Amino acid sequence: MADYRPLLFSIAYGMTGSVGDAEDIVQDAFLSVTRAQQAGTEILELKAYLTTSVTRLGINYLGSARVRRESYVGEWLPEPVVVSADRPGPAEYAELADSLSMAFLVLLEALSPVERAVFLLREAFGYGYPDLAAAVGKSETNCRQIFARARKHLAAEGHEVDSPPPPARRAEGEELARRFFAATAGGDLDALLAMLAPEVVFHGDGGGKARAIGTSLTGLRRVAQLLIGGFRRTGRVGVSLQPALVNGRPGAVLSDSQGRVASVLELEIVDGAIRAVHSVSNPDKLSHLGPVSDVALLPGN
Repeated sequence: MADYRPLLFSIAYGMTGSVGDAEDIVQDAFLSVTRAQQAGTEILELKAYLTTSVTRLGINYLGSARVRRESYVGEWLPEPVVVSADRPGPAEYAELADSLSMAFLVLLEALSPVERAVFLLREAFGYGYPDLAAAVGKSETNCRQIFARARKHLAAEGHEVDSPPPPARRAEGEELARRFFAATAGGDLDALLAMLAPEVVFHGDGGGKARAIGTSLTGLRRVAQLLIGGFRRTGRVGVSLQPALVNGRPGAVLSDSQGRVASVLELEIVDGAIRAVHSVSNPDKLSHLGPVSDVALLPGN
């Protein structure tokens, strides 16, 4: 069963946006297999059985998660999945589906649980309709209708689904990220403005527990000034930056002088420019990466 863990983790994470909950769902799926086999059930297609179990557990999870997110303070972003030289993480982190960027997971929040499952399995993992039907317990015809409805819903909201960048462009993205962080840390406004897309957006998630903007910020110069000001403030308290892949995209982990995680940044790069910056400083969403810093926490947290 261990061979399927990376795939199952990716599906569970795509459904929940939570690293810890995804790990719990995968473990529950493994337990369900063990119990079924102990009860004498013959499982002919183990991968399909596990995929179905994880998908349906994810659908059930979303029923309660939706209530919690309606009362969430500020903008909601998924927990970051980080892979770097000093934070390699479990194997399933490195094999996380490239399409599970923060932007994509936020986009999925507009869908119902079943729509999310169908759209995720089809769009991110390339599942055929027969497998989709088995995973969500619907007919193939129904799954086609659900997928079309989900895509139409997202289009009506003004969302676009971008394919993951090919390997050649990924190297270019990492180089752009390196220059972006150098310009930001160095306060080079002109260089930073040249790297940002005109429609750039900054998203911050502090969850009401850490410093973050209340709503997304737009405007080329406003975003650039926010970034430079933020890096200047964190630099004064000894925060340093380590490049990393975050949800399969170029990004960075910001840590304090004791090596504790203060925040994580992910860059959305399109056509050679940075179109969005996602910043997660909510301590509840960073604890899976190790000890969390208090430099960004609000009083009382």
